[in-house]
Amino acid sequence: MTPAQAAVPPSTPDAFADKAGWGRDLLLLTLVLSLWFGMFLGSRPLNNPDEGRYTEIPREMAATGDYVTPRLNGVKYFEKPPLVYWLSALTFEVVGPLKGTDGVNEWTARFWGAVFALIGGLMTYAAGRALYGRAAGWWAALVVVTSILYYGLSRIILLDMVVGVTMAGALFAFILGIREPAGARRRWLFMAFYMFMALATLTKGLIGFVLPCMVAFVWLLVLNQWRTLRPCHPFSGALLLLAITVPWHWLAALRNPSVDGTVWPGYARGLALHQAGQDPGWMWFYFVREHFLRFTTTEHGRFEPWWFFMPILVAGLFPWIVFAWQATRQSLAGGWRERGKHLEAWFLVFWIVLIVAFFSKSQSKLVTYISPVFPAAAVLIGHYLAKAWAERGARGVRAGLWVFAGLALALAIAAAAFPLPAKQAALAPQLLPWRFFVGAVMGGGALAIILCLRKANVRGALIGLVATCVVFFTAANVVGGLFDDRSTKSLAAVLKPRLQPTDEVYVVSDYAQDLPVYLGRTVNVVNYIGELQYGIEAEPAKTASRFMKIPAFLVRWGQPGTAYAVVRTGGYKTLFGDAGLPFTVIAQTPRYVLVVNRQP
Repeated sequence: MTPAQAAVPPSTPDAFADKAGWGRDLLLLTLVLSLWFGMFLGSRPLNNPDEGRYTEIPREMAATGDYVTPRLNGVKYFEKPPLVYWLSALTFEVVGPLKGTDGVNEWTARFWGAVFALIGGLMTYAAGRALYGRAAGWWAALVVVTSILYYGLSRIILLDMVVGVTMAGALFAFILGIREPAGARRRWLFMAFYMFMALATLTKGLIGFVLPCMVAFVWLLVLNQWRTLRPCHPFSGALLLLAITVPWHWLAALRNPSVDGTVWPGYARGLALHQAGQDPGWMWFYFVREHFLRFTTTEHGRFEPWWFFMPILVAGLFPWIVFAWQATRQSLAGGWRERGKHLEAWFLVFWIVLIVAFFSKSQSKLVTYISPVFPAAAVLIGHYLAKAWAERGARGVRAGLWVFAGLALALAIAAAAFPLPAKQAALAPQLLPWRFFVGAVMGGGALAIILCLRKANVRGALIGLVATCVVFFTAANVVGGLFDDRSTKSLAAVLKPRLQPTDEVYVVSDYAQDLPVYLGRTVNVVNYIGELQYGIEAEPAKTASRFMKIPAFLVRWGQPGTAYAVVRTGGYKTLFGDAGLPFTVIAQTPRYVLVVNRQP
């Protein structure tokens, strides 16, 4: 055995050998997770702003056939790379002819988030099994797919599920590849490492390879595992990564130069153009503003304190956070002095700590940014729970179950007794049965767990925890949608049958991102810039007639022709009344009204 092979304990002989067992497990897990993530996927309208935005961009791609330049409501939108847009647009194009529509609906729009959530569950199972055995793989998969933030991301159209899973795929491939001797399996695992980094880069930018490389580098450096890198196939891997990532970046740069006509105007010139409201070009906007300035400045308006992600990590791992401390202690038994015996566990810990630290340092923070850490945490916790199950419980497991029972009781009381916020008071009749249902589920689950613990039945208590959370998460799909008052789906249902090709549609002092999706066309925007600023400034000749201030809108409202407007409920009477302009309300939600300037 070479020193490189000896530095890390090699894979156990049967880690990948039982092909039939692996195949059966993966097939069963795929079927179960397809049901778990597929249920209720299209049961509620698109949420604004994120789901409207990330559905409209691929809808426009599919409609225009332009897969290089993403557009949002008809204007260039370069805040993120296009992988998720491509997948959704292709889905719309495939499903559309089958259904005789444009293929766009809530289920198809959320499809790829659910698919990647399923892939993440399978990868977590595979990594857990390869590292710690079959039982650990099953527990790891169960932990990740029933962690509240991971499950929540599978129900929402965001890029974070996809980038989290692809980064996790890269890091799992790296640690499994390191363990393999030179040969075909090691080569394929390292190729997967490079491929997943490329996909993550095409999902959310440079962090797609920066963060996996950072985790791998720090682990190699701190634990002095450099010799385990040979061979890591850097040249073929780099070619694969570049072959996947470069073509779109190159085409986007060529097709979207700066107002000066240059692909790269230089940092200082690009900054001056940006500050002057002129187009600095795709390359400057994407690499400087969306990467460097997003990380180092508060320009994007998402500044949070350095500790922001600590409670997010704790809450996001619910319910399994109650075992996290015990799992980490077991996996790192002996501490730093015994680190050579737990190299894989240290890798998982570095993975979690470094990614949380990176985003904690960033000046732009959102709850979902730390999604890549959940598969790693799930493997650590899954390893611990597999051992506890085999030994029929341990003191730490019982303590965690008692903590969960207490939290579940508290949630049961809150669900049944706490008053609704004033703005949701109107929902009280609809929510009443659900509040009692959720209270009964959490309270009943807590009592069942307590009863099992009093009888020293730790396995029964663990089953009770899983069952409680499965029912709770399932109910949350229905209850969560009741709190969303931003959707314009009901307004679009009234408006779409009335619309003629020459009619104008306006959204006033807001931009309801889902409205173009449900109407199947772009809309005019009044008195709002927001994230559309770059696209508006990049093509002023094309956008001037569609993006306007209130005075220009009122002039156009009074001109011949039929026009519709979606306006916030609070000010529409004053808006039209003070100008002496006609309007008729034809539909209304708690947040918006739909008005027309003249009845057709």
